[in-house]
Amino acid sequence: MVTGAITTAGLLAAGIALLWALAEVVHARRVRRIGPLAFGPGQPDQRGSSRPASWVAVAPALRVVSAAALAFGLVALLLVEPAAHGGKATEAKKLRHLVVVLDVSPSMRLADAGPDGRQTRRARAATLIRSVLARVPVEQYRVSVVAVANGALPVVEDTRDADVLANILDDLPLHFAFKAGKTDLFAGLAEAARIAKPWRPGSTTVLVVTDGDTVPATGLPRMPASVSGVLLVGVGDAAAGQFIDGHMSRQDAATLRQVAARSSGLYHDGNVKQVPTDSLVSLGMVPRQRLIDRLGLREMAMACAVAGAGMLSLLPVLLAAFGTGYRPGIPPRPRDRLRQSVVSTNSSSSTRRTLACEPS
Repeated sequence: MVTGAITTAGLLAAGIALLWALAEVVHARRVRRIGPLAFGPGQPDQRGSSRPASWVAVAPALRVVSAAALAFGLVALLLVEPAAHGGKATEAKKLRHLVVVLDVSPSMRLADAGPDGRQTRRARAATLIRSVLARVPVEQYRVSVVAVANGALPVVEDTRDADVLANILDDLPLHFAFKAGKTDLFAGLAEAARIAKPWRPGSTTVLVVTDGDTVPATGLPRMPASVSGVLLVGVGDAAAGQFIDGHMSRQDAATLRQVAARSSGLYHDGNVKQVPTDSLVSLGMVPRQRLIDRLGLREMAMACAVAGAGMLSLLPVLLAAFGTGYRPGIPPRPRDRLRQSVVSTNSSSSTRRTLACEPS
């Protein structure tokens, strides 16, 4: 469809350019005949007509190119397929998966997170996850959520429903689904590996959001080939903790960083700052594209139409203002200029005499 639109618009633009070029030839002949009226009687060329400013020579070419660009842009916009956001199915080879391992243990309800330190760790985790989802191409992603406390339970698998994800992140009381006990983060990673195992190699990213309150020393599961990267994001104050369940709970940044290294992943302290976009790019979650790569036929057609119409509108103004230095009219004769000078001198002398005679 795109190739056909480009071909049709290009052929029509070439035809417009040819017709416009022929019209410029006819127009140049007419202008040559009335050159003295348009550009003044001075500086005749070899053909006996006056000449405009030197830059006017490129005006015909600019008009031809502008008309062709305008025609190409308008025809391409007419033929290109309308943009449909979210209504087009993503190809299987471009489909990606995000598995969110969310810590819902009681320690995540402590309020020592966020820039002001008054946000609960669970609320901060929801803010970080929303920030990540806002920067990834959601039309290419399917999201799974695994809740972790003293075990792991899949909440939703491979969904694209934003309302379902919003309901989970809006403080859904998932901790009631678990019995009391220490947090088993590796159980969540094992469940994420089980969910991601049948998917295409390199198509999955695992996002773990936890306070790292209790992390086992051993038992880290091996990620399948479908997982291209693991991102561990810590929440909660890493310096001053709060007392819960007989121990001081704080973000264990050192352990989380070690787990990320053993998983060949990345660690980020999200207690105050959002996950950097560079980290998402390195994990393949945000495509690394230049601006020119993101421009499609629609954007190029709009640029051509605007540039062509703008140049065609601006050229007459430029030609009228700067096309020639000649200004029509009857110039004053030398005798008239002398008479005006004498009148001006006499008027000045009379004014000075009048001011001198007035009483002070």
